[in-house]
Amino acid sequence: MKRLVIGRGSVFADLLIIGEAPGAQEDLEGKPFVGKSGKLLDELLQKAGIDYKKNVYFCNVIKCRPPNNRKPTAREINIQKPWLLKQIELVDPKFIILTGSTAMKTILEVKDPISNLRGQWIKKDGREIMAIFHPSYLLRFPSKEINKPYHLTLKDLENVRGKLYAV
Repeated sequence: MKRLVIGRGSVFADLLIIGEAPGAQEDLEGKPFVGKSGKLLDELLQKAGIDYKKNVYFCNVIKCRPPNNRKPTAREINIQKPWLLKQIELVDPKFIILTGSTAMKTILEVKDPISNLRGQWIKKDGREIMAIFHPSYLLRFPSKEINKPYHLTLKDLENVRGKLYAV
């Protein structure tokens, strides 16, 4: 199937979460972050105290599943980036979370590995942006020990919660 996967969540959200591209389940349902990775992300958001049903909008850099679930090419990203930028403009979030290196490199226009930038707030275009590990990475390295990817991601999301709900 080749379904267009636009987004899910509140279009009035203060928090936008951007992933790489739809996976098999996302392609099937037409919504981003609904497969195993999305369920893990929802769980992490809940644990961090973020109401993902009310305060989050989810989307991807690429709006269609790449063949064989491969990483999107630079050409595909460049073709679809204007659409993503328009989506950001329309949702107009205060905060953006970039899950994984593809989203991070696309929005921040950097070449750094995600391990160098994850967990840091970066201001760009009047918004505060943070890169975190992609939930699919956490599924491959599921240890919940301190300073392992799962724990670091939960701490990053708690940091986001602090800003999102600051009075």
